[in-house]
Amino acid sequence: MSGTDTRDSVMRGVGIGRATTVGPVLRMPEPVADPVDTPSELEPAAEFERATTSLAATAAQLRERGEKAGGTAAEVLDALAMMAEDPALAADVQHRTEDGATAEFAVHAAMATFRDMLVGMGGYLGERAGDLDDVARRAIAHLQGLPAPGVPDSPEPFVLVARDLAPADTATLDLDLVLALVTTDGGPTSHTAILAREKGITAVVGAAEASALRDGDIVLVDAENGTVELDPAQERIDLALQRTQTLEAIRAQSSGPGRLADGHAVPLLANIGSVDSAREAAARGAEGVGLFRTEVLFLGAEKAPSVDDQAATYREVFSHFADQKVVVRVLDAGADKPLAFLTDSGEENPALGRRGLRALAAHEHVLRDQLTALAQATADSEAFVQVMAPMVSTAAEAQYFCDLAHELGIEVAGVMVEVPSCAILADHVAPRVDFMSIGTNDLTQYVFAADRLLGTVANLQNPWHPAVLRLIEQVGAAGREHDVPVGICGEAAADPLLAVVLVGLGATSLSMSSSAIADVRAELALHTLDDARRLAALAVSAESAEAARQAVLDAAPTHP
Repeated sequence: MSGTDTRDSVMRGVGIGRATTVGPVLRMPEPVADPVDTPSELEPAAEFERATTSLAATAAQLRERGEKAGGTAAEVLDALAMMAEDPALAADVQHRTEDGATAEFAVHAAMATFRDMLVGMGGYLGERAGDLDDVARRAIAHLQGLPAPGVPDSPEPFVLVARDLAPADTATLDLDLVLALVTTDGGPTSHTAILAREKGITAVVGAAEASALRDGDIVLVDAENGTVELDPAQERIDLALQRTQTLEAIRAQSSGPGRLADGHAVPLLANIGSVDSAREAAARGAEGVGLFRTEVLFLGAEKAPSVDDQAATYREVFSHFADQKVVVRVLDAGADKPLAFLTDSGEENPALGRRGLRALAAHEHVLRDQLTALAQATADSEAFVQVMAPMVSTAAEAQYFCDLAHELGIEVAGVMVEVPSCAILADHVAPRVDFMSIGTNDLTQYVFAADRLLGTVANLQNPWHPAVLRLIEQVGAAGREHDVPVGICGEAAADPLLAVVLVGLGATSLSMSSSAIADVRAELALHTLDDARRLAALAVSAESAEAARQAVLDAAPTHP
C-alpha cells in the first residue's frame, strides 16, 4: 500500500473452505434506487397489472436461473420465486395501488413490510429478509426497463466484493471468472456461505473492513484463516500458490472411503435437501447421506403433502444410495420455517418457541404421516434408511420419537443434538436412541445465544470454540459408553482440520456439503486416531476458538 493509504492491510471474517486465492477486486454495484412515493398517473387496475406482470416475470427469471444452476441453488431460487408469487404480497400491492401508488412503490413498500416482519422474527427468517429485498429490486428493475441486478461483467478473473450476495447471484456465478467471494455482511451459514461451499468457491464472509476495498485492489483471500490481505507481498503470494498446489495434489491422490492414517474408518456422508442434491452427492463419492432435509416437500404448502406423495420423493432420493446409509431428518418446521398447518404464529421469539419435534408432537398426525411414508419408501429401497428428530431437548422427547418411529416401521431411529440440554444429558439420551447426530450450526448458535445468520455476531459462530467442543466431547463419551454411533451433520464437518478434532472427540461419521468431501478425506488420511485424540485434547483445553485452532495447527506438522 502507499504511504497515504490508511486502510487495514488484513481484514478478518469467516472463511469458507480452505483454499487461498489472489486477484484484483471487482465490487458488486449498488442496487437500483428505492422508488419514491409519488402519485400514479395511471388507473389503479393498470398499476396493479404492471406490478403483477413484473412479479411474475421476476419469478420466472429466478426459476430459470435455478434450473441452470441445479442442486441447492435451484431449491433456493425456487423459494425466492414463491416469495414473488405470494398471494398475501399481491393483496398488499393491490391495496397500495388502489390508494394511488405506482407499481414500483407498491412493490417496494409491500416487500418492505414483509421484510420488517421477518427481521422482527430473527433467526433464519432474518436472512430471508435480504432475499425479499433482492426480489423487490428485480421486480422494480423490470418495471423500469432496467437490467436485473447482479454480478458485474468482466473479461478477466476477479475477486468479487459485495455487502452480501443474493441467492440468485451466487447460484449462477461464472466460476471461470470469479476467483473468490468476499462479503462484508452475512454469517457462515448464510446463503452466500452455503452456496459458495457447495460450488467450491473460495470465500470469506462477514469481513466488515472489506467495505474499504476498491476496484482493482490486489487481495489475497485466505479462506482457511478467514483473512483478506490487501496488497500482499510477492513472498506471501508465492507461499499461497505453493500451498494451493500442495492441497490440490493431496486432494487428487485421495480417493475411496474416509479413513485415518491407521485405517480407522470414518464414513464421509453428504448433506442433501432434494433429489438433485442427492444425485450430485452420489456423483461426488459420498458414502451415503448423513442429513436429508425434508423441508422442501412442505414449505409453501397450505397442508402437508400426502403419504403417497412423500413416499414417491423419498424413493427417488433413496435410489441413488443403494447399500448405503441415508439419515433422514423429519420435518424441522417453526422459527425459521413457519408452516400454516403446523406452527404457531405470533411467537415473540420463535427460535426458542414451538419448533422442530415440539411442533410435530403438537400435531402428531403430520409426524405419523411422514414416518409412515418413510417406512413405505424404505421397504421399496436398497438404502439403509435411518430417521432422526430435530431440536430434541430432553431424554423424554428422544424416547417419544424413537418409540413412535419404531411403532410405525422405522428400524433405526435417533435424534439430532443441537440444543445444549440434549448434549449435557447425552448420557441419558444415548440409551434411548439408536444413534445421535450433532448439528453444530444450531448447537453453536444456542451455546452463544448468537444468531447463526447474523453477520454482526459472526465472530461467535465458530465451532472451534472449546465451549462447543466440550459439549461434543460429552456426546462422544456417551456414545462410546452406550455403543451408540455419533455423527456430525453441521457445517463444522466440512472444515478438514476440525473434522480430525471431531473424530478425536468421538464422532463416528461426518456429514457435509458434498463439495467438501475430497478435502476432508485427504486431511483425515494424514492423522491416526491417537493423533486425532491428542489434537482434540488440545482444542478443548484452550480458552478461545482462535487459541484452539492455533494449538491444533501447531501440533499437526503434516498439515500443509
